[in-house]
Amino acid sequence: MKQIPRHQQIIELVKKQGYVSTEELVERFDVSPQTIRRDLNELADANQIRRYHGGATVPLSSENTAYSTRKSQNFTEKDLIAEELVKHIPNGATLFIDIGTTPEAVARALSEDHKQLRVVTNNLNVASILLPNPDISVILAGGEVRNRDGGIVGEATLDFVKQFRLDFGILGISGIDYDGSLLDFDYHEVRVKQAIIENSRSVFLAVDHSKFGRNAMVKLGNITQIHTLFTDQLPPDEIQDILKEHKIPVEIASPL
Repeated sequence: MKQIPRHQQIIELVKKQGYVSTEELVERFDVSPQTIRRDLNELADANQIRRYHGGATVPLSSENTAYSTRKSQNFTEKDLIAEELVKHIPNGATLFIDIGTTPEAVARALSEDHKQLRVVTNNLNVASILLPNPDISVILAGGEVRNRDGGIVGEATLDFVKQFRLDFGILGISGIDYDGSLLDFDYHEVRVKQAIIENSRSVFLAVDHSKFGRNAMVKLGNITQIHTLFTDQLPPDEIQDILKEHKIPVEIASPL
């Protein structure tokens, strides 16, 4: 069995069961205990799981993965999701672009061939990505800049975002619980995301499959508040059921 699929299966088992032992994983995957311990150490370093008494459990809901790590995780999937999403953004649109590595991928995709866009963002990285394109006007929110990821948050940011009513809000999120709860780690960031939802005519949520069932401590809202979900794999059945009940489209980005 290849290493990457095994890693993903371990993550899914931890999410489903809450805890898995090293012995259970050795038996399931028919590999050595040393191999499983190495897998768990690598996943724990990436904050995908937490090592705990001879096995693994879910990560702490108060700890997000480092930005440098998130930027490299599922990089191809994020680009595919972004390429699918921007097909739904017409030239001449106005939009919010949120904090996060997937919204940054959306900014890269928009910068390639979209014209006459007006973008409001609280993400320094998004502004830097879009700046070279003369066909895209960027309005940067004021507030406190987080040096760890270039996000801009705080009361000033919140007040700034509330001044606008735009066509699209492009959101990323840290986790989606099985009851549809949208979860994140920073209370101040969540308040800005809520303002983006409230002030966008259409809300596009862009997430890769690793966010389904992922734990985080702050509840933003519910997936029923979005208009379209863009991802790279079908969500778990529980989340699919919520989306179907509320007639929310799911766009699956996959390689050609």
